[in-house]
Amino acid sequence: MLDRPLIMGIVNVTPDSFSDGGESYAHADAIARGLALVRQGADIIDVGGESTRPGATPVDPDEEARRVGPVINALAEAGAVVSIDTRHAGVMKAATNAGAHIINDVSALTDDPASLDAAVASGADLVLMHRTIEIVPYDDVTTAVMDYLAARIDACEAAGVPRMRIAVDPGFGFGKRMRDNERMLAELTRFKVLGCPLLVGLSRKFGKGKGPKERLAESLAMAEDAVARGADIVRVHDVAETRAVLQAFSR
Repeated sequence: MLDRPLIMGIVNVTPDSFSDGGESYAHADAIARGLALVRQGADIIDVGGESTRPGATPVDPDEEARRVGPVINALAEAGAVVSIDTRHAGVMKAATNAGAHIINDVSALTDDPASLDAAVASGADLVLMHRTIEIVPYDDVTTAVMDYLAARIDACEAAGVPRMRIAVDPGFGFGKRMRDNERMLAELTRFKVLGCPLLVGLSRKFGKGKGPKERLAESLAMAEDAVARGADIVRVHDVAETRAVLQAFSR
């Protein structure tokens, strides 16, 4: 596992992301945001060209690659560790050729039949996330998500990806009721038995009656709680604030 929790900063090169749609849609704006997040303390910059929010319009992979390619190239040349947030094999190939070090797939390499082969060929590290499109009424959400992620880890290992190159993400907010999200967070330490670094994305997702940009306090509290329960990587929009909280927490 990692020596300390890492911060993954989010750069959405999209016009329709739920929390910051359009803010970094232009290449220059996205590059500037990524570099700013590095200065604020981000260990990884996660670049995405397709919104994963429920109901978002799917993006053609060629358009997605056009959105993210120049951004990834510029950030990688500046020395940033870059992750590509995609579920398309062609985008994975283009992004890793442009300098991405990590593939972060919300579908755990299942949406595109060619994605597992593309990920293996790239040599990149992987983040496998659990999600369902529709809300599922789980009896035991933690066990269900762990079983799914264990199967996806096995599939990647069978294809030639060492477990040491794989991280897992329980997928908070993706097809899960509020009670299920709360239970997964309370039971987060159970995911450590999978033997992979644990990535958690809670930023701006929860805050009753508030818009996404008004949920900073909730996001920081949940990031701290997640790290206390074993999260190795937190994926966040507000890097400077998260870094300050985690540094205070570690003393």
